[in-house]
This record gives sequence, structure tokens and C-alpha cells, in this order.
Amino acid sequence: MGCLEKLPYEVIQRNSSFKEAREYVEKNIKEYYEVPPGYKIFDVYIIGVPPIKIGIDGDAVIFPYTKPCHGTFLVRVKEARDEINKLRKK
Repeated sequence: MGCLEKLPYEVIQRNSSFKEAREYVEKNIKEYYEVPPGYKIFDVYIIGVPPIKIGIDGDAVIFPYTKPCHGTFLVRVKEARDEINKLRKK
């Protein structure tokens, strides 16, 4: 399993519920995709209550990330062209 800490990420929401993260993406990001729990992005697996939304904003990816014992965060990772291409092909 990968580690989010190794990525250049920015926290958009802290201690977010899965619903709050999904609603943020739907309301604030024009391009987004629904993925199942367990979807692998940047070598990390997304866990959560479906539907899970991943947003694309320019060259950035916005997605919920749950860190055990710390909660769920909505994060933005820039320069994510490979992951963006993977999502668009899905």
C-alpha cells in the first residue's frame, strides 16, 4: 500500500464524512467520476461508503482519503496527469 505523505497534497476538508466529501466534489468540481470502494489511486486504496466521487480540476485530482485512527480527509493532489488519464479511460 502506498502512502499519501509521499505525495504533494493539500487538505481541502479535515474530519470529513464520506457524504460531505462527495457533496463537496459534486458542488465544486465540474468533472468528477464515481469509483467503487477499494479503487486504487496513487498506490493508495480509497475506502468509504459509496458512491465515492473523485474530482478532476485542471491537473489536480480531488478525492477522499481515510487514514486509520485519524479520519477522512478530502485532499487535492496536483500534477496527477497519469491518474487523470486512468480515470477518464475507466
